[in-house]
Amino acid sequence: MRLRLPRWAAVTAVLAVLAGAGTWTAVASDDPPPVHRADRMLDLDGARVDTSYFTGDADGRRPAVLLGHGFGGSKDDVRAQAEQLARDGYAVLTWSARGFGASTGEIGLNDPDHEVEDARKLIDWLAARPEVLLDKPGDPRVGVTGASYGGAISLLAAGHDSRVDAIAPQITYWNLSDALFPDGVFKKLWAGIFFSAGNQPGTPAGVAPGEVPPGQPTDGNPTPGRASGEKGSADKAPASEGAAGKPAGCGRFTPELCALYERVAVAGKPDAAARALLEARSPSAVGSRIKVPALLVQGQSDSLFTLAQSDAMARTLTANGAPVAVDWISGGHDGGDRETERVERRISTWFDRYLKKDTSVDTGPAFRVSRTGGVDSTDGQATLRAATADRYPGLTAGATGIPLAGPAQTFANPAGAAPPAVSAVPGLGGGVAGLSSLGVGLSLDFPGQHARFDAKPQDEPLRITGTPTVRVKVTSTATDGSAVLFAKVYDVGPDGRQQVLPAQLVAPVRVDGARAGRSVTLTLPAIDHEVEAGHRLRLVVAATDLGYASPVVPADYTVAVEGPLTVPTDPGLDTQAAALPWWVWGLPLLGLAVAAALLLTARRRTAAPAPDPALAAVPLQITGLSKKYKGGDRYSVKDLGFRVEQGQVLGLLGPNGAGKTTTLRMLMGLITPDEGEIRVFGQAIRPGAPVLSRVGSFVEGAGFLPHLNGRENLDLYWKATGRPAEDAHADEALRIANLGNALDRAVRTYSQGMRQRLALAQAMLGLPDLLILDEPTNGLDPPQIREMREVMIRYAAGGRTVIVSSHLLAEVEQSCTHLVVMDRGQLVQAGPVAEITGSGDTLLVTLAEAVPDALVEKVGALPGVAAATRTDGGILVRLDTLDPTALIGALVDLDVPLTGVGPHRRLEDAFLTLIGGGAA
Repeated sequence: MRLRLPRWAAVTAVLAVLAGAGTWTAVASDDPPPVHRADRMLDLDGARVDTSYFTGDADGRRPAVLLGHGFGGSKDDVRAQAEQLARDGYAVLTWSARGFGASTGEIGLNDPDHEVEDARKLIDWLAARPEVLLDKPGDPRVGVTGASYGGAISLLAAGHDSRVDAIAPQITYWNLSDALFPDGVFKKLWAGIFFSAGNQPGTPAGVAPGEVPPGQPTDGNPTPGRASGEKGSADKAPASEGAAGKPAGCGRFTPELCALYERVAVAGKPDAAARALLEARSPSAVGSRIKVPALLVQGQSDSLFTLAQSDAMARTLTANGAPVAVDWISGGHDGGDRETERVERRISTWFDRYLKKDTSVDTGPAFRVSRTGGVDSTDGQATLRAATADRYPGLTAGATGIPLAGPAQTFANPAGAAPPAVSAVPGLGGGVAGLSSLGVGLSLDFPGQHARFDAKPQDEPLRITGTPTVRVKVTSTATDGSAVLFAKVYDVGPDGRQQVLPAQLVAPVRVDGARAGRSVTLTLPAIDHEVEAGHRLRLVVAATDLGYASPVVPADYTVAVEGPLTVPTDPGLDTQAAALPWWVWGLPLLGLAVAAALLLTARRRTAAPAPDPALAAVPLQITGLSKKYKGGDRYSVKDLGFRVEQGQVLGLLGPNGAGKTTTLRMLMGLITPDEGEIRVFGQAIRPGAPVLSRVGSFVEGAGFLPHLNGRENLDLYWKATGRPAEDAHADEALRIANLGNALDRAVRTYSQGMRQRLALAQAMLGLPDLLILDEPTNGLDPPQIREMREVMIRYAAGGRTVIVSSHLLAEVEQSCTHLVVMDRGQLVQAGPVAEITGSGDTLLVTLAEAVPDALVEKVGALPGVAAATRTDGGILVRLDTLDPTALIGALVDLDVPLTGVGPHRRLEDAFLTLIGGGAA
């Protein structure tokens, strides 16, 4: 029976949270046309899958795109790309995979019976949409794209569902077993990160208490694609039930994957069952069935999924007769430039050709590789040039042999395989791999633990594109006669000492039966790298590597080269022309250009804004700040303005793509705004501005030398600044960071929380008046997060100011005094935390019974209402011009079964309401 209260009775109510299902909202855009988004929970075979559906205002039917997200992420990570594809004329469906975001279920690593079947059911759902173009009944014209985990699902969807018409997988795997167990060697560091990203116990991020935890069924087995507007009885199952029967610490993974990881991690090497399980869930298992046009985007800075993975894709799909284009981007899982804007444009063009059937569009070259051409002085980023070919050459084209010198060499695999050599370090390099062509790198080989063989210096430049190979003989003293080796090729400078490891990549190899000696061919990592004239190549074969598991029992290995180093050169690649050499213009014009440059530089210096004495005590004031994406018309930050006072801890909040990181980079002088200004203590911020010495920052993690202790790392960092040692105030920074005796231990022994605190101590050296922290609690457990909160509060207590960007809303609510909320590059709201959480313009309408989505939409469409979204307790309503009394009357007129209306107090509710339901 519906309870209908008189208007006067409803005034006494309270408010709650939002979790909209099927709610249409307009997505703001700088460029018309607008995009509409509908959020729905779909019941798919025992899991509730959180989806968003994006469409533009175009009339008629249009092709559809399924857009997947990366591992550990959610549908919110790809919202910006979905909006752009919708503007480009596609119906776009995004979803959070099982166990991620607000979706329930267990992570099965793209199990064909679950994650892949989910994708098939999503295609069924698209086929029923009136705006989606159909090739025949039940068969929508659909493309699939995504990066990493989402890239694999695009390949798997094409292999399992013949209705898929085109795909564009990015930085993903072909065979997950080969990726994590290359040549039988366990890639322990990446596998650990991979497993930890989905191994959080309890409910997945975004699932409210009382909702279905991973592994719990929904109410029965409803029709796939049905929007869930109400909770079934299973939704109220306790969270602990989802872990029944699992190994300890299994979190959101399926039990068989937990057992696989624990078994391999303990043994230090994969077994046949582990390889078989991962291979069965890999695109390679259905490779012969993938026959649709495929744009394959793979990263050069990627020790997780290497170029060899995309090579296997390209060779198989080409053999199947499918149109294939291969694009090697500069960045990857190890960091660097992912070339997001360019890649997304190319994906859209690819779909224009093969989904819209527009034969006039240029889909780009069959093969493209990005090459570093220098460093942009404005933002410190590597500049890129393209090399292209009208065919994909593979990894061995144009091979040439380079002799190597050096006798057979014996070296040790140390007990415990420690200390290990260092090549790629996920999360530490920060994109260093992409700068290897500029002589920047991070690598370390310990004496007595490797052999090395040198080539002669190059008489002329040599461009390597593909996989070098070399024949060696290996002898092992290990009891079983085996050896685990790590081969890499260095670019060595003329001095013979400075060496760079291209893309920071190393090739592991397991050699069995080597007690009496065994000859093997080492296949080095695929790279695109130019060796300058006067430089030489160096082959290093090491016994250990930080990223991989090595035998813990000590042994001696002997390695001798049995042939030249064979390197592919691919002479068919055509590189973009560089700027014309200076002698084309002549010395007179050069002098003129130099004089003009000096004049312009001087003018810029004199035109720099003068200090503002009225702001001398104000840590930060931002006015009219705007920054467009490089080479585009869309804004990353637009007309942003706010002020921060001394002693405040300011939380910078916003969903992915809101412009938070861009704002922080402008604040630190790393990039220059297009419009507006930033003043720190009255001084205008410019790259290298002296006032930046009063700013400390912790952005995207800090890189530490693992063999040094904490204090030595901090000393080394401070010396690099060139400032006097007495200005460091190291003792005070360390006291605030509370590292204790850990300072005298090697950093490689640190826990994640200790590393984060060491990074904070580094940022606090010199006791900067303004401290900027970007996601300082990433990867920390609850006790470590609490410690980090106390560090921030202690630092600000001395009258200094802290700005922290974080996704942990509950933590921000406890640690911050003030907030700035951004969405799509613009300021949504700023002010004290209490003011925002207690904002009177957001009300909770509690209900006597659940209401349909259509009624929620009607509430949102009321004049004077800014937004209305479903929540566990009812409907969350954000008012624009309507007053609460008038709202109650309007709700009664709509027959809303309300039991109360009142203000809410949670930051999470306020944040989600302010940004219209997006996730942080």
